[in-house]
Amino acid sequence: MAAITLAKLAEKLGAELRGDGSVEIHSIAGMGKAAEGQITFLSDSKYRKQLADCKADAVMLREADVEFFQGNALVVKDPYLSYALVAQLLDTTPAAATEIAVSAFVDPTAQLGDNVAIGHNAVIEAGVTLGNNVQVGAGCFIGKNAVIGDNTKLWANVTIYHNVELGSDCLVQSSTVIGADGFGYANDKGEWVKIPQLGTVRIGNRVEIGSCTTIDRGALDDTIIEDNVIIDNQMQIAHNVQIGYGTAMAGGTIVAGSTKIGKYCIIGGASVLNGHIEIADGVTITGMGMVMRSIEEKGMYSSGIPLQTNREWRKTATRVHRIDDMNKRLKAVEKELAAKDK
Repeated sequence: MAAITLAKLAEKLGAELRGDGSVEIHSIAGMGKAAEGQITFLSDSKYRKQLADCKADAVMLREADVEFFQGNALVVKDPYLSYALVAQLLDTTPAAATEIAVSAFVDPTAQLGDNVAIGHNAVIEAGVTLGNNVQVGAGCFIGKNAVIGDNTKLWANVTIYHNVELGSDCLVQSSTVIGADGFGYANDKGEWVKIPQLGTVRIGNRVEIGSCTTIDRGALDDTIIEDNVIIDNQMQIAHNVQIGYGTAMAGGTIVAGSTKIGKYCIIGGASVLNGHIEIADGVTITGMGMVMRSIEEKGMYSSGIPLQTNREWRKTATRVHRIDDMNKRLKAVEKELAAKDK
């Protein structure tokens, strides 16, 4: 986007302008590196002292911090949210595709909305429906009868299997695979017998999915991701998982099959969720959480041992191994004391 005046930014943010509204802003930067023509933000008052040396043409901050900055300011309730909105306005990320490339293959039965763009060497199979303004990056594969909603963007080399439904205003980063077979097998006297995965994946609107993430199709019922969910990079979402509205999941997390995650949950990075369990609405699981059972009440949950020196960790591990023995001895002492009290 071209430069925008502070007055216009204030209007779009619903901010109070302090200073010269005619100043033009062309980009956003961190406070320590921001310079002329740039805007920055102060979201945490403990960094107020940095305002004195700030070279930005404007700062987004709260009313309580205005007196500590002598330059142009946009006074807002939430500077971090305002940063996100301004970053969207000034975003220079290119389109995933700008036209239908000559090298792309589009089956004649596919239905394309207005202003669809498809990159080089992409494949659009029979029966696919692409909504208005969809961008399909180079090397993408969209399988038979898949449906992609309006304004959704797929970066390069995304694979969407057959019958998958992806809503409007979604963003899928490169090399993600949606709709591959779930891990379903029966065992016949030591021989694995594959169970065809007959469900699909249904993803709502305004969902963002990071790169190299896999979301498996359901075995019989569907894998379902509701609206406004954000999923980070390198994650495994197994078959028949359900993820509720507004949930955020950080990178490296693994969710086993048929688990149901509620609304507005936050799952920390590298967490592992067992299969066939339910997570209540509003649950936060901190990083590297190991969730073996259902969580029925909202709140914050943690597991694991934080990093220690090797010497401390060895002592901790030794004590953990002795817990069962200590518990038996404690019960014996309690039993003995109870007998004496009688």
